[in-house]
Amino acid sequence: MTSPVDPDPAPRPTRRVWVRRTAIGVGLVLVLVVVALFTVVPGVVERSLNKVVPAELPEVSAQSRAVHDRITVVDMHADTLMWDRDLLERGSRGHVDLPRLQEGNVALQVFSSVSKSPRGMNVDSTSADSDNITLLAIAQRQPLRTWRSLLERSLHHADKLDQAARDSDGRLQLVRTKGDLDDLLAARGAGEQVTGAMFSVEGLQNLEGDADNLAKLFDAGARMAGFTHFFDNEVSGSMHGEEKGALTELGREVLAEMERLGMVVDVAHISEPALAEILELATRPVVSSHGGVAATCDTNRNLSDEQIRGVAQTGGVVGIGYWEAAVCERTVTAVVDAIEHVIEVGGLETAALGSDFDGAVATGWDTSQIAAVTHELLERGHSEADVAAIMGGNTLRVLREVLPQ
Repeated sequence: MTSPVDPDPAPRPTRRVWVRRTAIGVGLVLVLVVVALFTVVPGVVERSLNKVVPAELPEVSAQSRAVHDRITVVDMHADTLMWDRDLLERGSRGHVDLPRLQEGNVALQVFSSVSKSPRGMNVDSTSADSDNITLLAIAQRQPLRTWRSLLERSLHHADKLDQAARDSDGRLQLVRTKGDLDDLLAARGAGEQVTGAMFSVEGLQNLEGDADNLAKLFDAGARMAGFTHFFDNEVSGSMHGEEKGALTELGREVLAEMERLGMVVDVAHISEPALAEILELATRPVVSSHGGVAATCDTNRNLSDEQIRGVAQTGGVVGIGYWEAAVCERTVTAVVDAIEHVIEVGGLETAALGSDFDGAVATGWDTSQIAAVTHELLERGHSEADVAAIMGGNTLRVLREVLPQ
């Protein structure tokens, strides 16, 4: 008796079919990775860096709130333009957007352009040989021109701020001249809900070694510029760089041209010899837009008493930040301690605010909550007039003296 014949087994896929299926699978995975890179990763990265951590904020009294609502608040430094967020919508991450600026009664916010940020960035010695912003530019689907050009990144940030102002129905007003500043303050005085925005750059590495590029930044709206960020560049050494050298010949040329154009010179992050040279050469007020003072927080980015006095002698201001490396504690008391030291060394007219919000820092509050600083100053016995000077009046004085007509 013969056994029945087994039916033919299912045909095995050929190698060609297997390769095709594998390629399709890999392709799908790559698509998912790309989608995540462009839609999810940027937000995850920012959420991990620009944190608001739990902090014991003072309860703002009705009297302090009334004072805060009457004064003109100016913040000299926020890096919000670096991130893929709508400036006009209240965000679920980060520290600054127009609704929160309005809630915090901020009259004028200076928005900085960060064009380069090396890997392993630290306050002691940072190499300029790498850059994290390139990957961020790609992941955020910025224009191709920004992927390889530091200048184009800053020009893109300027365009972004301009577009936000155009789309704001008058709620966000660009400040580029003394007249713009007067118009902003007049509108606010008349009860209009309008917030000013001024464009700055953090480090002149975006000149790409060409002094003529300063005019391009100025034409794009830049009215403040820090000479360095965390690394040495073609115009100056950084206090966090490898060489920490003085101003270069290009740097001295740029300093003179900034004063001629009406751009505020920002000495935040700059090396000690370069800072000393700027203080000697400056004919207009200079600012340290964001940071702290060594007397209350001794880190390698904070100003010595001698440097505070030097800034004061130019008629400039020192902006105190809110993050740990600036004031050593993420508390309102630490911020006001630093402010009071600036007043003790440089005089009342030298104290100012420079949050560094959205600068890859963790703070104890966002810009909607800065009435807590006003409250702490009042609680320590500062008059309303003095608080008004600290919270914005001093910075307004500098802008009126430096900005073009």
